[in-house]
Amino acid sequence: MSLDTVVEDIREEAHARAEDIRAEGEARADEIESAAEADAEEIRDEAEREAEREIEQLREQRLSSAKLEAKQKRLEARRDVLGEVREQVEDELAALEGDTREELTRALLEASTDEFDEGDDVSVYGRSEDEELIDEILTEYDGYEYAGEYDCLGGVVVESDQSRVRVNNTFDSVLEDVWEDNLREISNRLFDQ
Repeated sequence: MSLDTVVEDIREEAHARAEDIRAEGEARADEIESAAEADAEEIRDEAEREAEREIEQLREQRLSSAKLEAKQKRLEARRDVLGEVREQVEDELAALEGDTREELTRALLEASTDEFDEGDDVSVYGRSEDEELIDEILTEYDGYEYAGEYDCLGGVVVESDQSRVRVNNTFDSVLEDVWEDNLREISNRLFDQ
């Protein structure tokens, strides 16, 4: 064997070894590239799922916000309507005249008398427009006297220093009680619930 043959054998062996290394490198590079593509695909899929979750969450938040806002607007509109109805009732109470006003005022004054002892000096207050009516009614009660104006829709406020009692039997106080006791029913009738 000559030196040229040995050199040629070494060269061929080196080329074969280089070819094997190159083939292994390409195979390894293909594996790394496939793994990287799989990782990239998984990362992209996870990013899409996360984006979809965030979009759904944002949509739910906006929908919830819109529903809450709509509910608040409905409640506000209902409050406005209830306020208008209450004002209308107050206007109608203030406008009562004649026998109806007299009957109601008498009934409210009579209901107040149970709170006072016989012989008490009792002061009766009422709406300034009702002074004459109250004075006329009080002629039937001993020790009762019109004491002045009380800012109300009608009715009476009755008090006595001796018994230290004050009874508010105004149209306003009766309306307040009736309103509070029947607010749900009033609301249901107005809004057909």
